[in-house]
Amino acid sequence: MTTDQYLQNFIDGELVPPISGNYIDDYNPSTGKVYAYLPDSDAADVQKAVEAAERAFPSWSRTGTQERFRILLRIADLIDEHLDDLARAESIDAGKPISVSSRIDIPRARDNFRFFATAILHFSSESHHMEGQATNFTLRQPIGVVGCISPWNLPLYLFSWKIAPALATGNCVVAKPSEVTPMTAYLLAKICQEAGLPPGVLNIVHGLGPKAGQAIVEHPRIKAISFTGGTNTGRHLARTAAPMFKKLSLELGGKNPNIIFADCDFEEMMKTTIRSSFANSGQICLCGSRIYVERPIYEKFREEFVRRTKALQVGDPFGEGTKMGAVVSQPHLEKIMACLDLAREEGGTILCGGERLSLDGELAGGYFLQPTVIEGLAPNCRTNQEEIFGPVVTITPFDTEEEVIGYANGTTYGLSSTVWTTNLPRAHRVAEQLQAGIVWINCWLLRDLRTPFGGVKNSGVGREGGLEALRFFTEPKNVCIKY
Repeated sequence: MTTDQYLQNFIDGELVPPISGNYIDDYNPSTGKVYAYLPDSDAADVQKAVEAAERAFPSWSRTGTQERFRILLRIADLIDEHLDDLARAESIDAGKPISVSSRIDIPRARDNFRFFATAILHFSSESHHMEGQATNFTLRQPIGVVGCISPWNLPLYLFSWKIAPALATGNCVVAKPSEVTPMTAYLLAKICQEAGLPPGVLNIVHGLGPKAGQAIVEHPRIKAISFTGGTNTGRHLARTAAPMFKKLSLELGGKNPNIIFADCDFEEMMKTTIRSSFANSGQICLCGSRIYVERPIYEKFREEFVRRTKALQVGDPFGEGTKMGAVVSQPHLEKIMACLDLAREEGGTILCGGERLSLDGELAGGYFLQPTVIEGLAPNCRTNQEEIFGPVVTITPFDTEEEVIGYANGTTYGLSSTVWTTNLPRAHRVAEQLQAGIVWINCWLLRDLRTPFGGVKNSGVGREGGLEALRFFTEPKNVCIKY
């Protein structure tokens, strides 16, 4: 499977150029140079995609679950067949190490299709018996045309996380991948053609959020929106979609706490905390960016954590031993650097990192940043309250369980939390009190696709994953039959 310099939209089963003929530069974050061009789509392209989806919906919604299962499983198998090509494309487009793309991102995209292909075969609904009077049962039917908008940090991983359950439940989709990392979504369109997905069932429109994304959100015949991205964008999206009574699933930002008690398994904790801090250059909504360490082990933790952070190899995504690649774009790099300036102004001490990293040769213009550890900041300062979404963490000591729960819950976000302790009653106690949609005990990013995924407070509305996703993409209808 080869990438193309000029990407195209995928509408009604065909790869087509944007109606306007305009394109947007697609940058390789590792070099800082343009390497491809994607369609600068607008409302006219979205309209074509909606029309195609509407034509396809009657047939696709009546297609049996066994046939949907077969097609989605075929897509998963083709992702597996092209895993190396997709991983390479993802690493070029997003700047992430090839080890991450090949072992995590693309396999998870494959698994998303496999999981929901199988899940639809086991999706059942409720029946309620009224003794001597009637029987009620619930039909769960596809919504119609739905919109799926995915972010740049885990491009194919999160794109497939949305479209797979939407297709499995019989909906037709108009989807927009991020304009920052569009390549693997474009390649997925080719896979869908090869897999025999009927024309119009999935339509992929590339372009900018304010143009293509907004056109999807405000289109009157798109009946549901599944969005992953920043909280401010989610707020704008909700203002547009809510008055139109669209179903909404919003997976938004996070400022996740990592709580480390003195009785933890220190080596296991340390190994995982390095990963949960800097995986994908910290560009995962689940990364633990606020690290709270019980005072008896704080100095030991700080010394070892800084040592291991300094040892992380940052560089060429295709280089042997690379642990961190580039951040995704020049504007995002500038945003992270501004956050580091703010941390200094707020009195933080940068224990390691904090500077842009200059590499040689072809990578000289890349967006590389040293992983950064900051100490000495108050829990309520902006650096500890606002999402940075980069390889930056703060570390803070605490003395009591009550104190650290207050710190952990003290932001407007509530996506995930991590707790390290070998005290089982404490683990239960703390997990119950944390204001988060996900709590990991003695682990991080250990995901069962059957479980609900999402956050509370400003981290989102609704849940994805498992039966939650299948329920979101269907409408329940009660049928009552009187005896």
